[in-house]
Amino acid sequence: MGAVTALTTGGDEEGREQRQGDELRDGDAATGHVGSVSSVAETELMQAVRMLTTCPSRRSECSSLAAIRRGALTMMLVAAALGVAACGGDGGHTSSHSTAAAAGTGSRKPAATPASRAARDARRRRVAGGAVALRYRRLYTLPAPLRDPAYATLGGDRFVMLGGLNDADVSVAGIEIADLRRVVRTGALPGPQHDAQAARLAGRVYVFGGGFTTELDHILMYDPNRGNTSPVDALSVPQSDVAVTQAGGTAYVVGGFDGSTYLDTIVAWRPGSRPTVVAHLPVGLRYAAVTISGSGLYVLGGVTPAGTSAAIYRFDVATHRVRRIGTLPRPTEHGNAVTLGAIIYLVGGRGPGDSDQTAAIDAVDPLTGRVRPAGRLPTPTSDAAVMTIGQAIVVAGGQSPAGTLAGVGELVPAAA
Repeated sequence: MGAVTALTTGGDEEGREQRQGDELRDGDAATGHVGSVSSVAETELMQAVRMLTTCPSRRSECSSLAAIRRGALTMMLVAAALGVAACGGDGGHTSSHSTAAAAGTGSRKPAATPASRAARDARRRRVAGGAVALRYRRLYTLPAPLRDPAYATLGGDRFVMLGGLNDADVSVAGIEIADLRRVVRTGALPGPQHDAQAARLAGRVYVFGGGFTTELDHILMYDPNRGNTSPVDALSVPQSDVAVTQAGGTAYVVGGFDGSTYLDTIVAWRPGSRPTVVAHLPVGLRYAAVTISGSGLYVLGGVTPAGTSAAIYRFDVATHRVRRIGTLPRPTEHGNAVTLGAIIYLVGGRGPGDSDQTAAIDAVDPLTGRVRPAGRLPTPTSDAAVMTIGQAIVVAGGQSPAGTLAGVGELVPAAA
């Protein structure tokens, strides 16, 4: 809860960062017609030329092998051109193209068309396994700056943000329901809080833990249709700094801080049941980024007792097995993870310092753990509300090195 002072270490205890040196390739290739003709020349004539040519002195007047090769090749090309012209009929397009190729111009790439340039650029924008580079598009401004709210999508193009911290670093109790154009409705939690997270289950939003003057253990239910909020359950221990996601009607609460201990638990909860610890991470973790892809819950970065983490873990929601699958390019905490299509995106975050925000957007292949860059935010940002809505990733509020943010924008494929 609040800012974290990380221990200074020589490196992340989770392991060294993996090097991702794969480069994008166009795959464009051109076939050189003259190359095929020269191979014929080599086969039929140049062996004899090579046997008979000598050049005893650098200043000698005799022709070099290269010069003789060029001369012989030129004669062959002229002969080939004449033969083609004689057989070419009315000298239409095919005949003209062959003559140009024999003259040596056929090896040049054809002039790029707008369509070919667009296809080439699209290939260059592609990153890990189906991921595409993203660009930021500004939408509007919130009524007030906000960071670290609990948040969830509501269906359609709507989302909700609950609690958080304002630009004076004070906890707030506000609830804001917004869409892609404006904030459409407001409400209030029972009290101010931040460092909680939320999940939408069966049309209702549930807020887990959080902090105000101390850590909280409540599970609050918010009904976006009626606008009312009420406590429905409690976590086994008070905890803030949690990460939350959901799959199959179950919410998963990952890590957190109980006031003295970094929690390594993954807690499953669904309405009508008790919170249950279903797995343990290898290390206590707070301020991690989590998302669901397929049958996996992915945990990216966060803060361990030893400092900021670069680890990527996968928790299998069926088998409850946890394993490490990769390493981020940089240790990252206070970031946000979302799934768009088949790719996981880590949006923003920061290093161990309060002003160490990053603008980086990284694409993570959930099958291999490979990470590649996928774009940049307009401002280095941590602690934002980040959600997938349709074919875009919405980014609302957050913290920059200059202060708390009020902007709302979306990340869309760079080609859009």
